Amino acid sequence: MRKLLTRGGVVLALLASSLIAGAPASARSIMDDPPADKVVIELVAMAGSGCEPGTADVAVSPDNTAFTTIYSDYLVQAGPGIPVTDGRRNCQLNVLVHVPAGYTFAIVKVDYRGYGLLEQGAIATQMANYYFQGMTESTSTNHPIAAPLDDNWVVTDEVPIGSVVWHPCGELRNLNINTELRLSKGTSTGESFLTMDSTDGSIETTYHMAWQPCP
Repeated sequence: MRKLLTRGGVVLALLASSLIAGAPASARSIMDDPPADKVVIELVAMAGSGCEPGTADVAVSPDNTAFTTIYSDYLVQAGPGIPVTDGRRNCQLNVLVHVPAGYTFAIVKVDYRGYGLLEQGAIATQMANYYFQGMTESTSTNHPIAAPLDDNWVVTDEVPIGSVVWHPCGELRNLNINTELRLSKGTSTGESFLTMDSTDGSIETTYHMAWQPCP
């Protein structure tokens, strides 16, 4: 029977130092105080085999330090009699973050969660890529998930300060979030599956945001 993670502890306390006025975005210090005005996030579009229409949603934390994506049908499986195509699922979300005037933000940490039942010898991977629309800078990650497994899994991406990609000040650019799960039977002889979903909304992907005043 699948176990489900309980919601909690999704907000990151972002450590910070003062802003270096006029410095390039990659050299600025990360501040710990988000804007006081409420941040509104809008899921503009979704596409992919891991997020059919109506199976994903987004929400902002009350303190503006993070937002979450929740999937309800994001699952890969592999084993005897299971088509190879069932071992890959992907999702692209197009998200519009309404940034309060005078601020910019960046994604500095992401927590991915799910549940896995992986037989010894199975090969599982979680991948992600996120970037602002129209920009060449992006962040890409690749996490193997070790087998055997019969439990919840969590992987975390932390972006070094020098690699942080900031939303351009004063511009309207959507955030594209691409995720993927892959699973192959490898040398295993039984059935395996891996999810990044939840039937009750308790499993979330959490995107932690850093904020700065625009120069």
